[in-house]
Amino acid sequence: MNIDRIDLNLLVYLDVLLRERSVTKAAQLLGITQPAMSNGLRRLRELFGDPILVRTSEGMTPTERAQELQPVIRKALGELEAALQPLEEFDASVSHRVFRIMVSDYAESTLVPELVKRLRTEAPDIILDVLTPSDVTFKDVEAGRVDMAINRFDEMPQSFHQMTLWEDGFVCLVNPDHPRAHDFDLQAYVASKHIWVSKTGMGAGVGIDPEKVIRLGWVDNALSQLGYKRKISVFTRHYQMPALLALNNDLVATLPRKVAEMQARSTSLLVKEPPFQIPPFELKMAWSPLLQHHHAHRWLRRTIVDVARAC
Repeated sequence: MNIDRIDLNLLVYLDVLLRERSVTKAAQLLGITQPAMSNGLRRLRELFGDPILVRTSEGMTPTERAQELQPVIRKALGELEAALQPLEEFDASVSHRVFRIMVSDYAESTLVPELVKRLRTEAPDIILDVLTPSDVTFKDVEAGRVDMAINRFDEMPQSFHQMTLWEDGFVCLVNPDHPRAHDFDLQAYVASKHIWVSKTGMGAGVGIDPEKVIRLGWVDNALSQLGYKRKISVFTRHYQMPALLALNNDLVATLPRKVAEMQARSTSLLVKEPPFQIPPFELKMAWSPLLQHHHAHRWLRRTIVDVARAC
């Protein structure tokens, strides 16, 4: 197969088809008609001697050959896009660019305020559109519709670029009037009532089953290894809530150290080390390979890393 005989537009079609898994959606993104997209798929099938996408009970599903091609095609197109970028560097000080970043509530509480402070000084006309995990899917990030995803990820697509911003551990917020505030051992912890804060993943979640400890996250998994279970009185998805709730003298909030220490500074709450070992976690940023070489995106990544190191 000689590359000079290949319509390179077909590779763009293939990339979008494999991301969207829909002829209709792919056509809309590329600004072409559905018949033209269908014709493109037919030509791709002839080119590779493979169905590329087949209809299953789960919708249009890539074949094994298509899955092998996807990262190769995406990397090639990303490098081509980088080669076509203007040679001049991105000047953030005069840019009016909109950056869309998805952040967990934890990252929004700790990283975003410092990032905004930096932007006001270095890039006052840049607009930051902060999205929540329930607003965004991995497909949005992969397609470059969202510049950056910042969260604690259990898993992410292999094609994504990623970087660890920091590692954080857990501490407890306790009212000084809590009956065991100054005798905060494991038995006191287990006997107390607790505030649960979600570890936020991609996509909207629906409700919590208190009996399914294995799905409740790091704290409860660590406690269950010791044969114990928390008495959870309040479930919340927002890191601004625990400090307010922990003002009740019978509730304990176990949450990341950076959030807890920040909130303790503005309240009368005590920061206590948990009386058992809880594994730390990493806050990561992840982005599409399509944006890896983009000058503005490279500036954004450098800025986020600088801010994270200073937090």
